[in-house]
Amino acid sequence: MWAASFFLMDTPQEHSAGGVVIRWHGNQTQVAVIRPTLSKALALPKGHINAGESCEGAAERELWEETGIRGKLVGKLGDIGYRYSFRGRSISKVVSFFLFVYEGGEINQLEPAMRKEVVEALWMDTRQALAALSYPGERKMLSKALQHPSLVFSSPGR
Repeated sequence: MWAASFFLMDTPQEHSAGGVVIRWHGNQTQVAVIRPTLSKALALPKGHINAGESCEGAAERELWEETGIRGKLVGKLGDIGYRYSFRGRSISKVVSFFLFVYEGGEINQLEPAMRKEVVEALWMDTRQALAALSYPGERKMLSKALQHPSLVFSSPGR
């Protein structure tokens, strides 16, 4: 048992935060997604938590930086964890995701410096996004968002 703990302690760990931003477009819901620069992935906006920054604050900042939009925080959806390799080293990562309802801003209107990280930010129908998002954990977070009571009871016509 101690050996497993030792190896886990030796593995670098990262914690990031991200957001699922939902807006109503007629009777349909849409989610803000991004296409990162160094990948062909379709993903939710997320990024590192800066020193002294809360998870919620980091998620809100990443939304703005990576999509050009702002949202009203509804609550935490959950965490996803995974491992990846960087320069031959295994890294454990946890991403905390939060639900936001769109408040304003223009999607894909990014600071020029952000184009190093994000090729495109766009609105996508949530049903399409459930199938198109590249990462299973992010599809799970979108599914949880769509079942959140705040969205169910705030839909148009209710």
